[in-house]
Amino acid sequence: MKYNIAVVKGDGIGPEIVNEAMKVLDKIGEKFGHEFVYNEVLAGGCAIDATGMPLPQETVDACLASDSVLLGAVGGPKWDNLPGDKRPEKALLGLRSALGLFANLRPAMMFGELADACPLKKEVIGEGLDILIVRELIGGVYFGERGRRQTENMGEEAYDIMAYSEKEVERIGRVAFEMAKKRNFKVTSVDKANVLETSRLWRSVMHKLKEEYPDVEYNDFLVDNTAMQLVSNPGQFDVIVTENMFGDILSDEASMVTGSIGMLPSASLGEGTRGLYEPIHGSAPDIAGKNMANPLATILSLGMMLRYSFGLMEEAEAVENAVKSVLAKGYRTADIMSDGKTLVGTVEMGELVKKELN
Repeated sequence: MKYNIAVVKGDGIGPEIVNEAMKVLDKIGEKFGHEFVYNEVLAGGCAIDATGMPLPQETVDACLASDSVLLGAVGGPKWDNLPGDKRPEKALLGLRSALGLFANLRPAMMFGELADACPLKKEVIGEGLDILIVRELIGGVYFGERGRRQTENMGEEAYDIMAYSEKEVERIGRVAFEMAKKRNFKVTSVDKANVLETSRLWRSVMHKLKEEYPDVEYNDFLVDNTAMQLVSNPGQFDVIVTENMFGDILSDEASMVTGSIGMLPSASLGEGTRGLYEPIHGSAPDIAGKNMANPLATILSLGMMLRYSFGLMEEAEAVENAVKSVLAKGYRTADIMSDGKTLVGTVEMGELVKKELN
C-alpha cells in the first residue's frame, strides 16, 4: 500500500524529532511492505520567516491532498511579539479548522519502565496509568470572537467569547463514548456547569447522549475538581471528554503525572480517516539543535497514525512495542533520565527504536 503524508517539521526541536520518526516509519514500510511518500511543507515560525504567514495556502492544500499529516512543533520566543493573528500557533488552529479536525485524542499512559519518573507516590499511581483525554478541538474560546475595546473608566478591555452548539458537543461526546467501548466502558465529562452557560449546554447534551450508551459508566466532573483528582486519584479515570481550553490544560497536567510530556503522542481526527498527528510537547527552542530532544512522543504519534488513519493495527503495535523494548533496556533521553539508565541523544534514540523493528 502507498500512503501520502504531509510533513510539517516546524520550529525548534520539530525537525529533529520528525526526522527520527520518519526513519522509524520507513522501517515499518520496509518490514510490512508499505510505501510512505512524504511532502514537506511549512507552518509556524519557519513559514513566517519564509513567506510572512504562519500558514501558507500551499501548506493547507498539501495537507488536504494527503492521507494524513505529521507535525513536529511550532513556535518560539523569536515570534512572541507578533500580533495574535500572525503568531506561529495560528498555524495549528488554522490546520485543525481547515481539515475539520474536531476530536483530539491524547493518551496519558505511564510506561511501567518510567514509573520512577512519575512525581506521584507509588500508592497513588497503583499499577500504572492509562487515561485517554478526548478534547474538542475547533470550538470554544480558542475559535470564538475576540478583540479589544476602550472602556469609559477602566482603560483598554480585551475579550474572548466561548461558544458551543449542541451538534459540536454531541459529535465529540460520541467519539468519547465509542472510545470507551474499546477500553474500559467509562466516560467522565468535564465542564464548569456551576458557572458557565456553555458548560450547562454541554452537560445537558452529554446527558441525552449517554442514554444511547447504557453499558458505559458515566460521570460529570467540574474542571477544578478534575485537576485535583488527576494528582490525588488518577486511576479512577479512563476516558475524559471536555471542551477545547479545559482539554488543553488537563492533558498537559496528565502528561506530567505520567512522568514526562516528552512521551505523549496525540491524534486529531475529523469525520474521515485523515488526521493530524503530533507530540503534545512544544518546540523547546532551548534544546533545539543539541541532540537532546526526546523523539518518542513523535514516534508514538506515528503509531496512532498507523492505527487510526490507515487501519494498520499490527504495524501500530510494532511501533509501540519497539518503544517499550528500548525503554525496558534502560535507554533514556535527558527528560526521562534516572539513576542506573543509559543516556542517549535524539538520533541514537531514534536508531534504537528502528533497530527493534528488525
